[in-house]
Amino acid sequence: MTVGLLATAATSAHAQADEARARKIANGVCFMCHGENGESTSEIFPRLAGQHAEYIAKQLKAFKTGERKSTAMAEMVAKLTDDEMLALGRYYEKLPAVRENVKDTGLAAVGAYIYQNGNKFSGVPACVSCHGPDGHGANNLPRLAGQFSGYLFTQLKQFNQRQRTNDNIVMHTVAEKMSELEMAAVAEYLSTK
Repeated sequence: MTVGLLATAATSAHAQADEARARKIANGVCFMCHGENGESTSEIFPRLAGQHAEYIAKQLKAFKTGERKSTAMAEMVAKLTDDEMLALGRYYEKLPAVRENVKDTGLAAVGAYIYQNGNKFSGVPACVSCHGPDGHGANNLPRLAGQFSGYLFTQLKQFNQRQRTNDNIVMHTVAEKMSELEMAAVAEYLSTK
């Protein structure tokens, strides 16, 4: 074998070991709140299936350092290494995301408008400018599409009240301008994407 083939084989074996370790962690601990396939059944806990690997790793690290507050999550991530956090992210990113059915079509329509256009009267910018046309985000920005509306609403309120401080100042600036109706509308819209 050539050096290149050996390096490729070693990388592949390492990736398989990381995925096996991530699956073991996910099925041993994470599933209790986030579901067997990253599909939580409670709006208290976010859906992880389809979320960006880097974003998951970033949030896990923030829970571990205390930058993002959660007594339950701090305990869960206390012993995770950076490699395991990224492996968990990659594991969940590969799982298929689902979405909710529309509960309130009028509210979702208002949310779609705000998401796509913002609200020039209150100064709320369009969410699409950061989170993309379908709410899929990017490596460093969360996938919002298909997330529980209740979870999204809670996170927006935490940004609005500056209780969630681990992500950039942009979300504080945006959320502080949003009314509860706007937050609920955007959350309803995104949950159905």
